[in-house]
Order: sequence, then C-alpha cells, then structure tokens
Amino acid sequence: MLIVVLALLPWLLIRVQTWTDVGPVAGDFTHADAALVLGARVYEDGTPSPFLRERVATGVRLYKAGAVDRIIMSGDGNDSSGFGEPTVMRAIAESMGVPADAIVEDPLGLDTYASCVRAKDAFGASTVIVATQEFHASRAVWLCNRAGLSAQGAFPPITLRKGTVVGNGRELVAAVKAWRDVVMGSEQQG
Repeated sequence: MLIVVLALLPWLLIRVQTWTDVGPVAGDFTHADAALVLGARVYEDGTPSPFLRERVATGVRLYKAGAVDRIIMSGDGNDSSGFGEPTVMRAIAESMGVPADAIVEDPLGLDTYASCVRAKDAFGASTVIVATQEFHASRAVWLCNRAGLSAQGAFPPITLRKGTVVGNGRELVAAVKAWRDVVMGSEQQG
C-alpha cells in the first residue's frame, strides 16, 4: 500500500498545486505573453495526430480571443516524421488564420520541461498559457512555474479515446520524471 501511495504522490501534489490554474479553453484566462503549444506526434506522411491538432486549435483560440500576444510552437524539430512538429504546428495555425509573425517555432522543445525553460530563456516569455490535453495540463503548468514562468493551462474538450486513456496512465510516471527534472535541475538541450 505504501508503494502505491508513494507512486501516486508526485501526481497528486502536482494536481493539487495547479488545480486553480488549469481549465477548458472556453474558460476565462488572465492575459499572457504567449500560448505555449506543446508538441505531439506527427505521422510519417506529415499529418498531425488528433492531440497535436487539438493543441494547436487551443492555442489559436487563445490568440484569437486576445488572451495571448503570440504563439510558441514547441516540439521536436527533428522528429521521426521528418517534417518537424513545430513546422507542422505553424502550418495548422496559419491555416486557421493566425498571422505568420505571431508564431514562433521552438524546434528544441524535446519534452515539457525543456519547452517551459526555453519559453522563458530563449523566447523571453514571463507569462504563458500552456495548450495541451487535460491530463497533461497540470504537469505542464507545474513545470513552467518551476522554470520561472507564471503559467496557466488551457485544454480542448476532453474526448475519450485510446490516447486519452494511455495519456492519463502515462501521467503517473511523467509526474515522477517532472519532480526529478526539477530537483536534479536537468540540463536542457539547445
């Protein structure tokens, strides 16, 4: 029983510490410097995964609502698809009416922690609204706060599919990694 409690503790602490800062994209958000849209899978033909498309749409909605001044598309620029997550993300946002000069690509956002650190250090943001799925939003906000950003989290409508179930389960392990990254001061790439 103790092992189960210890395994769930990082996830629970992150959720408790961020619960007032995370909500559906349709909610009210305090204005921020940027929407930080986190990368997700791009298929081999360059098609974005449903999660990636939803994240970009969330960032676009924030931009169009005036909640942010720009959008940082952060992901793996050298992903296995060969297209690069930020490049695909930019194309989606531009097709949704966001001007090119309102979008910044971060090809070195290789994980959530790196994306947060780079939003502050490489792109000069001090406040962000992280655009990602609900199961990921608390951890992303928590990591951005630890990286020195004032962060909120916006998520698209929740859809029940295999990726959502897997994502929720993955968060238990990812929360442990998040704590380790912060405590150990993980070196950032790029």
